[in-house]
Amino acid sequence: HGCGHVNVKFDPFMYLSLPISDKCNSLDDCLDLFCEEELLAGDEQWYCPKCKTHVNATKKIDLFMLPPILIIHLKRFKFSMNGQKSKIDRSIRYPLDDWNLKNMKKSESGIYPLYDLYAISHHKGNVASGHYTAHAKNRFDGKWYNFNDSQCHRVDPLKEQLGSGSSAYCLFYNRVERVPQANGRHLEKKTVIRRQSISRPELWPHLQRAKAAEWKSVRTNDHVWDNVLEDDDDEEQNEKYNHGLSRITE
Repeated sequence: HGCGHVNVKFDPFMYLSLPISDKCNSLDDCLDLFCEEELLAGDEQWYCPKCKTHVNATKKIDLFMLPPILIIHLKRFKFSMNGQKSKIDRSIRYPLDDWNLKNMKKSESGIYPLYDLYAISHHKGNVASGHYTAHAKNRFDGKWYNFNDSQCHRVDPLKEQLGSGSSAYCLFYNRVERVPQANGRHLEKKTVIRRQSISRPELWPHLQRAKAAEWKSVRTNDHVWDNVLEDDDDEEQNEKYNHGLSRITE
């Protein structure tokens, strides 16, 4: 605050840990709180390299680039001043489809930040004892399934009240791609869930998209398909096309 020095730092992330306050009712509220400007004063003063001393300052986090797979961790466990741990059971709304982060993304470049939910990790209980379950969307039939220990069964997202609740702990979102068509027009299609593995580092959330090739698999109403291939006569490429395995590098 004293000299007006501004320090900008870019940090990669594997996931976003979003806080929950008494004013948070939705995932957007939690994200707004995460990006809220914070005053650093008292014991938390910032060391200014220009003034060579600790000074009061403000700190703000902005989202500059967003990954193909966006993992959200809701901070439901907290510590009090005396060290007591407790759980935040506040109900939070979260979108199942078309979570639009355009207003939160500061960079104008890159793919439009529109996301669909494909998995939820739930925690039920308290800090002393609890139980984890999950809901996940099947990439082949597009249906939601419940996973509870060794049991797995298909569920109706409306009856399960997916989209809100106090048990949602981790949320897994997959980005929607705008896919170029052969006629030059652009249509939005829902992406098939990308599998993250050691052999697929281009899908790791913390990597810059500009440095990695993209695997784009998108699904129409009833089947999986990829971007239009450059050579429709290539038998090997067509085989990959039919199985949704074609690699597209931009």
